[in-house]
Amino acid sequence: MCGIFGVFNTEKASEYTFWGLYSLQHRGQESAGICTTDGKRFYLLKKQGLVLNSFTKEDLNKLKGNIAIGHVRYSTSGDIGGVNAQPILGKTSKGEIAIAHNGNLTNFQELKKALLFKGVKFNYTSDSEVFIHLIDLAKEGWIPEGINLHNKDKDFLPFLFEALKNIKGAYSLLILRKNQLIAVRDPWGYRPLELGFKEKNGKKVWFLASESVAFDMVGAEFYRELQPGEVVVIDEEGLRSYFPLKAEKKNFCIFEFIYFARPDSFIFGDWVYEVRKRLGKQLAREIKGKIDVDYIVPVPDSGIVPALGVAQELNVPLELGLIRNHYVGRSFIEPTQEMRDLKVLMKLSPVKPVIKGKSIAIVDDSLVRGTTSRRIVKMLKKAGAKKVFVLIASPPVVAPCYYGIDIPTKEELIASQKSIEEIKNHILADGLFYISIEGMLKAVKGSKEDYCIECFRRI
Repeated sequence: MCGIFGVFNTEKASEYTFWGLYSLQHRGQESAGICTTDGKRFYLLKKQGLVLNSFTKEDLNKLKGNIAIGHVRYSTSGDIGGVNAQPILGKTSKGEIAIAHNGNLTNFQELKKALLFKGVKFNYTSDSEVFIHLIDLAKEGWIPEGINLHNKDKDFLPFLFEALKNIKGAYSLLILRKNQLIAVRDPWGYRPLELGFKEKNGKKVWFLASESVAFDMVGAEFYRELQPGEVVVIDEEGLRSYFPLKAEKKNFCIFEFIYFARPDSFIFGDWVYEVRKRLGKQLAREIKGKIDVDYIVPVPDSGIVPALGVAQELNVPLELGLIRNHYVGRSFIEPTQEMRDLKVLMKLSPVKPVIKGKSIAIVDDSLVRGTTSRRIVKMLKKAGAKKVFVLIASPPVVAPCYYGIDIPTKEELIASQKSIEEIKNHILADGLFYISIEGMLKAVKGSKEDYCIECFRRI
């Protein structure tokens, strides 16, 4: 899971991209990068760490031009560290391009093997570089029947289309050319990709982002979400849309609603805040009569919104029994278990006047490895809690995800190894309750078939 941001038609391209990435920082904290163009050349800067700490005003001044793309990275494919920071700048037979990619390609190893056989040299270990090589090697290009390309698109899009035919998996992709900004969403729509705009000095400035919250940061308006399989081209002649690939069954990642996206974002046609609150209410309906507690306590920040829904539905007071240190990042998206364990201890502390002598139900969005929950329960009981129940606003995660979530093996998933009773005992809780799959799907709008829920299904 990563965050991508793009902007077209403003002299503040690098500055807007900086703030857009800052608003998407929750999607990746390992590295950040920005690439701009002034129509003649590209300017690229990539750094490890957080956006606000890594880029200076001087850095942004060096990134010249009125078109830009940016990326914040959380490693799910390829080595951890700055070597795989994006955007990736590459030379192709169709001209120099830069790309920023969010998602995981499921046929990456197969594609890489074929490209290596053709003599291609890889400079990175992540799957994103495949896009550049496939575009470079595309020979005659491909224009699907029924698509009439604008004259300005004929020199590049057929080769992009040909490359996309060979790629499987999740990708929300931004491509920067010297005079164009191109956005691509995979035919399944696994990851969101939003389009926004603002009017400035009589001209329209276009924005693209993983989440709509990035538009709020730069003063832009939400326009619409790219459709699965859509390719959008933005240049001086405006915005054009193409659908080169056959539509597949929609597979929106439901974990975007559960955990990844910010509560104030609008994705997949709904507000994340509203979905999380509905998840909490539905969970409460499923456990009514099964617990008797004094307070509902959210695990900050991920459990706050579903906890509101639980408290309102059960008519039990919500109290902030846990306080988070906001100078510590998200533990789930830290790349190693050792770092995750350390951050659990660093980031949360109990509010003893709320906890002592009380029976409480803590609410969190998910329980993946069990490490965080066990430490929290232990912490609360040490602070004097009489009983601690754990309520999870998603079903048990029992299967790996290959589309951009860092749960690659079943051995890492506590619910794939233990029963709910065993998990309850492992995390030291007095009770453990998950929302059902059916209940989770009641909380989302549209067809329930439009969501990828494979991580909750036993193979």
